[in-house]
Amino acid sequence: MKATCDFCFRRCSAEEGEAGRCGRRINRCGRMTSPFYGMIPAIAIDPVEKKPLYHFLPGTKTLSFGASGCNLTCLFCQNWQLSQGNGKGERIDPGDAAAYASINGIPSISFTYSEPIIWQDWAFETASYARDEGIRTIMVSNGTFTPESLAQALDMIDAFNIDLKGDSGFYSSICGGGFSSVIESISQIAAYGRHIEVTTMAIEGIHTDCMMHSLARILREAGVQVWHITRFFPHYKMNNREPTSERCIARFIDIAKEEGIPYAYPGNSLLSSPTICPSCGHTIRKGPGSTIDGGCCPFCGTPVYGLWTP
Repeated sequence: MKATCDFCFRRCSAEEGEAGRCGRRINRCGRMTSPFYGMIPAIAIDPVEKKPLYHFLPGTKTLSFGASGCNLTCLFCQNWQLSQGNGKGERIDPGDAAAYASINGIPSISFTYSEPIIWQDWAFETASYARDEGIRTIMVSNGTFTPESLAQALDMIDAFNIDLKGDSGFYSSICGGGFSSVIESISQIAAYGRHIEVTTMAIEGIHTDCMMHSLARILREAGVQVWHITRFFPHYKMNNREPTSERCIARFIDIAKEEGIPYAYPGNSLLSSPTICPSCGHTIRKGPGSTIDGGCCPFCGTPVYGLWTP
């Protein structure tokens, strides 16, 4: 008997004993199951800015978990050893994960490194325990939810960083599809009022000025206020390309601001990343990692998007 998965945009249909495209969801007795549930090979305590989140609990640590597998096939994958992994890892109980964060005074838990959409059952159960402990949760995702899985994420997760990898042509040629579902997810997360920051890793010569103008307009219309534009470095199946130049990133940051994104930051970069008030133009902070007292510009009083205190 075939079974269909509703975790991601692919909605894989699998025969008995077969896995979906991600390799983590398998048809067992007519229903899709997660045989690698709770197997977490990547665990760390990170600065929240590493996610990257610059406007959510700045200066704090986050307890990060990453399982193996992914539902996209990005040729440039920066974590390909994990995304293409075999599913094995230490089995972590969701309640234990939340308790560890609470006992150690870590204010958030992040589901990150690979693609948490495909191990969302463990992530959402962990988020439930975290909520009971007063711990906030973060999902770093490619955004290829189904409406059903996004509804659960909006209910359970406090903050998102969503990868917007490029335009529709970029997704189809380099990532294996997913553009429309990502845009829909970004729009719904912003409309729902959950904290959202978006990341685009720019590949010089593929990401053009025209593409970045278009993406910036899409993000502005969706209500996104924080956009991280990060440098590409050769990796996985794109080892033949040069790293993205700092000059290219600086130009893309200017494009983001021209198109009305209030807070645009360079990533994997030596460029400065100040927070500048979009109303009065004053520099509010020189770089990420420090809070903004009262969550407002100290010069003009304009509220600054984000969550500034635990």
